[in-house]
Amino acid sequence: MKKFTVLFLSLSMIFSLVACGSQNSENSAQTGQTANESTTSEDTQESDLQTEETQTESSVESVASEQETQEKKTLVVYYSASGNTEAAANYIAAATDADVFELVPAVPYTDDDLDWTDDESRVVYEYENPEERAVELVESTVPDWESYDVVFIGYPIWWGIAAWPVNEFIEGNDFTGKTVVPFCTSASSGLGESGELLAEAAGTGEWLEGERFTSRVSEETVQEWIESLGL
Repeated sequence: MKKFTVLFLSLSMIFSLVACGSQNSENSAQTGQTANESTTSEDTQESDLQTEETQTESSVESVASEQETQEKKTLVVYYSASGNTEAAANYIAAATDADVFELVPAVPYTDDDLDWTDDESRVVYEYENPEERAVELVESTVPDWESYDVVFIGYPIWWGIAAWPVNEFIEGNDFTGKTVVPFCTSASSGLGESGELLAEAAGTGEWLEGERFTSRVSEETVQEWIESLGL
C-alpha cells in the first residue's frame, strides 16, 4: 500500500512539472511574440516619422525655391535716341516680365542734334569734347531699386561706345548683388567694349557679356537671346 501511495505521489509530481513547463513555454512564446510585435510597431512608427520628415523637408525646399523664383525681379533700363533701342527694350521686358525705366535727357536731343554727319551737331561736339558727355537726366533714381535682381541696360552705339546719356545712371547707382546685362542697337557697329566700359564705370554688380541687335531687331530674335541667358 505504501508503495502504491509513493508511486501515485511521484506520478502526480511529474505531471505537475510537465504541465508547469508547458505553461512556461507557452508564456515565453507569447511574450516573445508580443515583444516582436512591439519592436515591429516601433520600427514602423520610426520609418513613418522619417518618411514624414523627408516629405516635410522636401516640401519646405520646394516652397522656398518657388518663392525665390516668384520674388526674383527684373528691370529694363534704356536710353533710345531714335526708337530702335526702345523697341528692343520692350521686347526684353515682355519676355522677362520686367519693369521698364527710360532714361530721358533733361535737354532732349533733336534730330539735328543726333546728325553725326554734321560736324556742328550736338553729338559730334560732345564726342570731340568728352567733358561735355555728362548728360543730365530727368530722373536717374529707380523706385524700389534694391528689389531688382537682374537689370538690363540698353543704349545705341555712338562711335563704338555706349551712348553717353546712360553714364549718369550707371555712375549714380549701386549694382551690388545684381546681374547686369548690357544690350545695344546699331546699324553696323558691334557691342565692342561698351559693356566692359560701363561695368568699369559702375564698379559693382555681375556684368554679363551682353548683346548687340540690329536697328530692326525682331521680337523672336530677342526671345531666343533671353532664353540662351538662362536667367
